[in-house]
Amino acid sequence: MNLTERFFSVQHTIPAAVELVVVSKKQTVDKIRTIYDTGHRSFGENKVMELMDKKDLLPSDIQWHLIGHLQTNKVKYIATFVHLIQSVDSAKLAAEIDKQAKKCNRVIDCLLEVYIASEETKFGFSFEEAEDFLHDQLPGLPSIRITGLMGMATNTENKEQVRQEFKSLTNFYKKHEKAFNFKHLSMGMTSDYQQAIEEGSNMVRIGSAIFNE
Repeated sequence: MNLTERFFSVQHTIPAAVELVVVSKKQTVDKIRTIYDTGHRSFGENKVMELMDKKDLLPSDIQWHLIGHLQTNKVKYIATFVHLIQSVDSAKLAAEIDKQAKKCNRVIDCLLEVYIASEETKFGFSFEEAEDFLHDQLPGLPSIRITGLMGMATNTENKEQVRQEFKSLTNFYKKHEKAFNFKHLSMGMTSDYQQAIEEGSNMVRIGSAIFNE
């Protein structure tokens, strides 16, 4: 299959109610444009500088998602245009996004990244920290809008463990969905997105299944 065929093959496995964010990290501008030409607009990048290198070479109506770990000193580079920051993993980062959003006279949509895996390499709030942030600190940050949650499951062959990790985040999402007007639950990548969807994800982040031949 060529790139376009692989994209449509993946897209057809995802329910219409679930948003597909195509993870374009390490991919060329030409490959991203090929997916863009199918009508797709949501793309996710892990690194700010790589995103900046690509942004001006691609159409302006792309909805860029920052999905990787974001350093506070890099927020200023994306504050004017980023569509959704999925990886808000600390109160300090949230405060910096709010600060930079004010300078741009905009409200930036964000997801809280919650730590659900059993791997030390993952980032995110604990459930307790996330709850404290939502109730105690978010009201003082008027230039960010938390539209939901993001989580990454453990990289393991144990499908039941992955399923339980996704389920834990879904339960937390449902607990706070109405109070904070959540609409995005971003769970699932190439290796586990079907399980994530079964457990309630309405946004998946897929790169390898599309770009890797």
